[in-house]
Amino acid sequence: MSNLDWFNEARYGMFIHWGAYSAAARAEWVLNRERIPYDEYTEKYVKKFKAEKFDPRAWARLAKEAGMKYMVLTTRHHDGFALWDTKTSDFNAAKLGPKKDLVRLFADGVRAEGLKVGFYFSYADWHHPDYPGAYCRDWPQPWNDPEKQKRFSTYYHAQLEELLTDYGKVDILWYDGFAPFPHDGEQVNRRMKELQPHILINDRNGEPWDFKNCEQAINPAPAGTAWEACMTLNDTWGYHAGDFHYKPACDVIRMLIETACNGGNLLLNVGPKADGTIPAQAAKILRQAGKWLKRNGEFLPNSDRSPFSWNTFGRITMKGGKVYVHIFRSTGKELCLAEIGNKVLSARYVATGKKLRFEQHGERLFLKGLPVPLPDPLCTSIVLEVEGEPKPITEQTSFWIPG
Repeated sequence: MSNLDWFNEARYGMFIHWGAYSAAARAEWVLNRERIPYDEYTEKYVKKFKAEKFDPRAWARLAKEAGMKYMVLTTRHHDGFALWDTKTSDFNAAKLGPKKDLVRLFADGVRAEGLKVGFYFSYADWHHPDYPGAYCRDWPQPWNDPEKQKRFSTYYHAQLEELLTDYGKVDILWYDGFAPFPHDGEQVNRRMKELQPHILINDRNGEPWDFKNCEQAINPAPAGTAWEACMTLNDTWGYHAGDFHYKPACDVIRMLIETACNGGNLLLNVGPKADGTIPAQAAKILRQAGKWLKRNGEFLPNSDRSPFSWNTFGRITMKGGKVYVHIFRSTGKELCLAEIGNKVLSARYVATGKKLRFEQHGERLFLKGLPVPLPDPLCTSIVLEVEGEPKPITEQTSFWIPG
């Protein structure tokens, strides 16, 4: 078995940006963007980051309701405030703010609910005296002093050793913030694999890595490469009290279908408040999408890369020899699908199992008797059983696909 088996089966995870910046409620880069001195940052935000309502099992239960299979927490973002009881610095949640080891609580709570545990870790640390450029606008600044770089490397290695030694089985190490890029990525990654041979590592710290990332865009990796798109539910990663621009449940479903079309995962971010609660609007959207997945989600686990091209109604995914037609836009009582080069044996609604009339004439498949409006306003999914391995009539080889 491959370490990637569970990852490819999961296809959907929750990203969580949470830290002292959550008390500022102006997103995770607030210290840099507002040039906040660390004394002020500590007094105004670190000490007010209490996490008094933090319930990691409630987070995990919400993720499960949403249909997610893994969770990735920002153990330390660029501001340098560690959410665990690190021995490398007193600037951590066990000494300040909550005065608790939040990473331990998170890992234990997520495992208790049967989900996979992921740790985000930023290489960048604006708080560390040897790190260049806490308030710079052109990021990254170069390492100008080899001794400072060496001391910093020793420091960040020690933090990673703690995270992968003291917190049980960790399924994902999710690197970020490699600015300036480290010189020792291969060394540290191989050490992490020694500590936890099963762990999956993203591609932001060099070789060896297990899956590629794209951020705030769905850019599939080449065929045969595991990949994940990380996206925000609104417009910001960390909690921002003024950001109400949430994606509706239909957009979450479309992102999931889009990643599944290309054999990839969606890591969808929420930014909890400083008290540890997830904003009510975010939770509502996740639950709405989760209810749709309960009815229609058979296409998602271990979805294959779909060979089918663009059309006028939605997207087509594929899994295990079955073709899934996801209709975002009604074409009336009849839908013409001029993509499938196989004989179609049956058609049914995924949500209800009800069979659907169809006719196949040459290169064109007609799905008949579709209700107007469609039965599911978020997305109506139909599964086709076909003869042989699904294949397109004409392969699309250009990169240009109209939306």
